[in-house]
Amino acid sequence: MKPPPLKNDCFAMPAGVDWTPVDLALDRLRSGLASVVAPTTVDLSQAGGRVLAQDIKALRANPPLANSAVDGYGFAFGAVPDADICELPLVVGRAAAGIPFDGSLPQGHAIRILTGAALPLGVDTVVLDEDTRLDTADAPTKIAFHRGLRHGANCRKAGEDFAVGDVILPKSNHLGAADLALLAASGHNVVPVFKRLRVGVLSTGSEVVPAGSAATEGQIFDANRPMLLDIIGQWGFDAVDLGHVDDDVDVLRDRLNDAVAQVDAILTSGGASAGDEDHVSALLAAEGGLQTWRIAVKPGRPLALALWRGVPVFGLPGNPVAALVCTLVFARPSLCLLSGAGWPARQGFAVPAAFSKTKKAGRREFLRARINGDGQAEVFKSEGSGRISGLSWATGLVELPDDAQDIRKNDLVQFLPYSEFGLRP
Repeated sequence: MKPPPLKNDCFAMPAGVDWTPVDLALDRLRSGLASVVAPTTVDLSQAGGRVLAQDIKALRANPPLANSAVDGYGFAFGAVPDADICELPLVVGRAAAGIPFDGSLPQGHAIRILTGAALPLGVDTVVLDEDTRLDTADAPTKIAFHRGLRHGANCRKAGEDFAVGDVILPKSNHLGAADLALLAASGHNVVPVFKRLRVGVLSTGSEVVPAGSAATEGQIFDANRPMLLDIIGQWGFDAVDLGHVDDDVDVLRDRLNDAVAQVDAILTSGGASAGDEDHVSALLAAEGGLQTWRIAVKPGRPLALALWRGVPVFGLPGNPVAALVCTLVFARPSLCLLSGAGWPARQGFAVPAAFSKTKKAGRREFLRARINGDGQAEVFKSEGSGRISGLSWATGLVELPDDAQDIRKNDLVQFLPYSEFGLRP
């Protein structure tokens, strides 16, 4: 099963749109993109981080049988004497997890039962060890406990968590460790998932050289590629290093042509604007149906989007700060949608500001930020997008809305931790 290709106009904006508000850009991406990966199956042990290709129904109930939630003594509630202190004779034997009691409990008797043991026939209530007294420690024949225990106490009903046939995980769920436990408990050892989205990362620009190499005056080290490759891996996708190309249209064309056989989506950094050496934009405009979105966002603004031989290309800004923000805000939900995982909502929470700022209307702003010891959001000392150290200093972003704001210390602002973007804290 191969999904249909994306439409050639999937990145087209409505006529007349110049500066694109963030929410309009996100809505357009959400409506224009769809999953591009085919379903497959993997063993449960290999399913972590994968995306479910269909709803999962329980093959077995949990618990499969009614069982005891504690170590204690089981009996029929209706057989308990109507007295302040209840005494019941003990039967020989016990019920333990995986070792059921062979037979049924006689009316008016009790049986030793351990946590997780299936309730024997005739048992519907369990009293805790700590709430009982035995007539003798060595070979007890009777137990005693105070009245007041409710019917069904300390017992788990069969299927009280989920029954056979219940949908336990929905299609497009991104599987984590807890989901694997749920799949195993419900009887699954083979899981239907989507193939991993393969995302290529390509750096561009003659001024960019690999980190650690001999950089001449005017050259800069490639900070974007290692950052983006790691982010792609954290999101559970296959990160494909497409390397770096200089400002050469022919070399760039060849690299993109080679890439489409290896990947399902491409992130480029640099060359996304409209300058003389912005060859990414020029080539995509000539041969890839380029749509250049001037997004009303800070940092960021230029975002080049195209289909190269049917593969979506996200042309990110070359500045690492802007590249990270655009990746988290625009590329992440788009790639999740392409991977079959659906469109993730951006989650944040309101916290008091540890800063003051007067913001003009017209652009969405994302400030590098972290939570201080007083539970306030403090922002990096400089808003300059060239300050790469602020990315490492921060643990998230403060999102300021499009309209004008006069923020004073202790005003509530929206904090988006990196973890909400699927990144390690």
